[in-house]
Amino acid sequence: MTADTKKRIAAERALEFVEDGMVVGLGTGSTAEHFINLLAEQVWQGLSVVGVATSIRTAELARERGIPLKEIDEVLGINLTVDGADEVDPQLRLIKGGGGALLREKLIAAASDRMIVIIDDSKLVDPLGQFPLPIEVVPFGFSVTSQKICEALAVEGCLGHRATLREGGDGVPFETDSGHYILDCACDTIPKPEALADRLCRIPGVVEHGLFLGMASLVIIGRTDGTEIIEALTKS
Repeated sequence: MTADTKKRIAAERALEFVEDGMVVGLGTGSTAEHFINLLAEQVWQGLSVVGVATSIRTAELARERGIPLKEIDEVLGINLTVDGADEVDPQLRLIKGGGGALLREKLIAAASDRMIVIIDDSKLVDPLGQFPLPIEVVPFGFSVTSQKICEALAVEGCLGHRATLREGGDGVPFETDSGHYILDCACDTIPKPEALADRLCRIPGVVEHGLFLGMASLVIIGRTDGTEIIEALTKS
């Protein structure tokens, strides 16, 4: 079974948690796109939901598929967000942002009553850090910000760290939907995610980081023999 097929069966399982009348946060990335396509099929069959997109790309896909959308400021709350992740550890701590939408993904996840993460089993790791940690920064002074980020990584024991400015397909810096840059921080491991997250938040120039801690209510894992659900004990 391919990784893409595993993503799809995880997305199919997530549909079981969507109820009529819900406001649903729609994630960004290849796994989330499976969910959007499947959700659209339910909408065509009469399911009444409103989506809140985490990126321009997701909004375009949802509109193409006929899912009604509203902006985050137009809804009173979000019942459920379904999104993918680049890494998930046994405590359901996540690394997200490989698709460049981490700021909006985190805003929408934080505004949601529940966040469901859908992944294939290759995304399970212990500890976090095999996937480069994306950090969204303002363009002004990004090289200075990069230096401070590397210092933070070193202090928190992230061995082999280095920060690389993400580039677009044309070789110029990649810009997020909010007009920021992304620094991809490669580490051997991230031994203390909470401490690192706190330190990164205190660096001027850092808009947001890709550590999603205490946000996932449950994770649905697509495996060769079906799906597995891991539920968080608490959601902070």
